[in-house]
Amino acid sequence: MAKARSKVRARAKKVAVKKSAAPARASTKARPKQTFSVHRCSEAGYKVDGLRTFAKYRDLGVLKATNGMALAHVIRFLPPFEPKVVSKLHLHDVDFQMIYVLKGWISTDVEGQGPLKMKVGDAWLQPPRCKHKVTGYSDDCEVLEIVLPGKFKTVELEK
Repeated sequence: MAKARSKVRARAKKVAVKKSAAPARASTKARPKQTFSVHRCSEAGYKVDGLRTFAKYRDLGVLKATNGMALAHVIRFLPPFEPKVVSKLHLHDVDFQMIYVLKGWISTDVEGQGPLKMKVGDAWLQPPRCKHKVTGYSDDCEVLEIVLPGKFKTVELEK
């Protein structure tokens, strides 16, 4: 009986050591306070006041809810694709940028990767300050874009 108790105690000590050795949670002091946010989909939510004139943007409320830490929006590209307007080399001064294709397809040329055609369900991560340009899109193209920080500079490399 004493041996069984000592085995149980030994196991309990190991578990306690493992729990105490767990990595500390990342500090939240440097991060802005976040609030709960819900955004319902509606046609009225799509605005033409975004970065590009050839797209409508639907803000998902992340910029406000994270106090500028991140941005998430749906980009609905406006047909027809016009290379002279759309296909301009540029970069974004960001820490993180991820794009996920919700509808249709989009072609892009990304520095170091060459041309890519992305379809529904495809996603890509663009490293910070990665030079790129959109080289085509379907008439129904929509993408989800998530960017950190929420407010960032875009540097046009082609006029």
